[in-house]
Amino acid sequence: MRHLREGTDPVAVGLPAGGRRVPGLRREELGELAGTSADYVRRLEQGRSHPSAGVVRAIARALRVSRADYERLSALAGYAAADGQVPTDVGPGATRLLERFPDTPMIVTDAAMNVVAVNSGLLALEHWDLTGERWDWNVAWRIFCHPFAAFQQSRADATTHETIQVAQLRAALLRYPADAALAGMVDEMRSRSRRFDTLWRAPRPVEVYESSARFTQSDGDSVTLAGNLIAIPGDDLAAVMLTAAPGSRDATRLAEVVGATDGPAVVKVGQSGPG
Repeated sequence: MRHLREGTDPVAVGLPAGGRRVPGLRREELGELAGTSADYVRRLEQGRSHPSAGVVRAIARALRVSRADYERLSALAGYAAADGQVPTDVGPGATRLLERFPDTPMIVTDAAMNVVAVNSGLLALEHWDLTGERWDWNVAWRIFCHPFAAFQQSRADATTHETIQVAQLRAALLRYPADAALAGMVDEMRSRSRRFDTLWRAPRPVEVYESSARFTQSDGDSVTLAGNLIAIPGDDLAAVMLTAAPGSRDATRLAEVVGATDGPAVVKVGQSGPG
């Protein structure tokens, strides 16, 4: 990082070139351009602080480094660099997962938490109502901006769920900085949800990728399920599997709900709904 700072032409980043005893940018200048302090820049260069993925992006942007240098900075900080659009194809790995667990409600999301496929068990829970909004099928959007009426969580589970959503979106925005739709959704979520904006500015560490919720069906009965987030690395997708405690009343109810439906194992989802 120090090498990149000292090798950056001040004029190239919009700063005056005169009156300099050493080449490159001063720490104060880099801090101002990246939205941090000169002392923090010094600690990063000395290896006494570990930057977030967002700080790595801000420094790379401030220095206007090449793609290769950005990737190296990301790797040194322990993050994966990416670009382009978030992939949304339902690959063979996700398809096999949905097919092999027909009795387990499951959704598959892309890196930006857009639902790309579900199984009939998920639809049988009857909680995913459509509002007509652009991001109806984005998990994070629905949690923060348009919550499901038939989906309730304890405060502790809701906090865990929210923390996971923010962490996933921050990671996606780092890996896919050129995805305008993702950036636009995050900006709108920050405008519409004070809770999301607060967590975005001061994210919490994810301790466990699991939370529970109560799903209420149209007949008034309900079932409490635990959701576990499982990565599908090859396609940059993730699956959420919803399960009940073995031998519980919820397990019996879940079997009744799923058993009453006769849908396909894989239901691809678009903005207008299942199809």
